[in-house]
Amino acid sequence: MKTAAPVSKRKTARPRYDRLEARVSPELKELLLDAAAMRGITLSDFLINSAHDAAVQTIEQHKIIRLNREASIQFANALLRPPRPNARLKTAARRYLQAVARQPQENGR
Repeated sequence: MKTAAPVSKRKTARPRYDRLEARVSPELKELLLDAAAMRGITLSDFLINSAHDAAVQTIEQHKIIRLNREASIQFANALLRPPRPNARLKTAARRYLQAVARQPQENGR
């Protein structure tokens, strides 16, 4: 007769989170607590949400290319009136097309 497998007394594993700490003045802590209370969330949730939003915004701002007026005009002109391809570019394009033609067709493309 088979016996039942022993049941583990361990709880299921919860995801592990890293801990962040910061020292702030009592005034700043009170301000943050008030703001969190106004949103109806805990201070920890308020800090995490605010830090996340600031991080996303900072990263997005750094992805944007900003050009002054002169650089914008030069960029637009390069797109609208590109220079004629020189010999090196033509050779590179020919090599690329030959390499692509030698590759097996993938996914019916």
